[in-house]
Amino acid sequence: MNNKPKYHLFKNTKYALEGLIHALKTESSFKLELLAGLILIPLIIFLDFEIIEKAALFMTAILVLIIELVNSAIENVVDLVTHEIHPLAKSAKDLGSTAVMFAIGLHLILWVVFLL
Repeated sequence: MNNKPKYHLFKNTKYALEGLIHALKTESSFKLELLAGLILIPLIIFLDFEIIEKAALFMTAILVLIIELVNSAIENVVDLVTHEIHPLAKSAKDLGSTAVMFAIGLHLILWVVFLL
């Protein structure tokens, strides 16, 4: 069975926006990271950084949001597959959280390096 709909630009955009709305309604970590991004991105623009530094900070800020969404998707799939406590389910969720932690760490390291 193929559960993959035919590609259609407007329908796929609609699906993506539905995912964003779902994340905004249900994912507190995503909301927090989005709020941080909305505060930090204007700072990135207005602080006296080189253009390459601004690009790196902007990309890592967006990367945090992307990784958080992927982590949420992993958590949703794990919850769909099993409600039992299973070592592989825990591992999948922990690995997704680790990816978010690394993305945030990378972003913070760049801020420290560029500010110093």
